[in-house]
Amino acid sequence: DVEKKIIDHVVYIANNISFKGGKNKHKMETIEGKIVQDADRIDAIGAIGIGRTFAYGGYKKRVMYDPECKSEIKDREDTISHFYEKLLLLKDKMNTKTGTEKAQNRHRVMEEFLENFYSEWNGEN
Repeated sequence: DVEKKIIDHVVYIANNISFKGGKNKHKMETIEGKIVQDADRIDAIGAIGIGRTFAYGGYKKRVMYDPECKSEIKDREDTISHFYEKLLLLKDKMNTKTGTEKAQNRHRVMEEFLENFYSEWNGEN
């Protein structure tokens, strides 16, 4: 049997790891919480994160990109906006050294993707 204290801790972590638009005020205090939160955030970025973002955007019937939308507008309806509203912010929200290292690498992948995306979109490449 698992102790109630451990169960409560796991439930707390699961309920509080989400990004929630960057407004999640629950700071993970334990190493377990920090590791799980980093893993959740790392999962959302990089090449796999890019794929997941476009899969979800397609599911929600969002356009890929709308150059007419102003970048300051929150909750835009194009898929590319998700990079700016969440994904590109995650590398600075890591809790651990390992999480930070992994996030920096995956962040670069997303930056390169966006650079290539805009280049192709604008007919430059």
